[in-house]
Amino acid sequence: MSAPIWMGIDLGQARVGVALCDPELTLAYPAGKIEVQGDCFRALGPVVDLIHEHGVERVIVGYPLLLNGSEGGSAKKAKRWVRNLSRILNEEAALAKDSPVRVLLQDERLTTVSAHHQLYEAQIGGRGHKPLVDQQSAVVLLQSALDEYKVSKER
Repeated sequence: MSAPIWMGIDLGQARVGVALCDPELTLAYPAGKIEVQGDCFRALGPVVDLIHEHGVERVIVGYPLLLNGSEGGSAKKAKRWVRNLSRILNEEAALAKDSPVRVLLQDERLTTVSAHHQLYEAQIGGRGHKPLVDQQSAVVLLQSALDEYKVSKER
């Protein structure tokens, strides 16, 4: 059995950011972005391809709740996106008689703020942020999930 790989997804309007982690589930790193021209559902096929290419066993998708914790339009869209990805992966797993990839939503409030801060710390100017912020947000999101997983295993 291969080492587990997790994927982080940040659904953006123009781009969907992608992050992956090391096999030890300790470090998230940017794995690119998918241009979607205003329709994040265009990323489903490319994301499925990346899942297969990297042997991903868990996908963490940003859940953009409002600051008060309620669901807005973007959060509902993320839920629909996750349902579609899960359906595709479950159908493939059933055909292959394999275990399906787990797809989970994770609260992503303030990940974009954190991603911008990290890009500034890396001395990437404000204009350089736009093409990088979605994948950096995916890194922040995935790293948060990995850290929570590590803490839960230590208990």
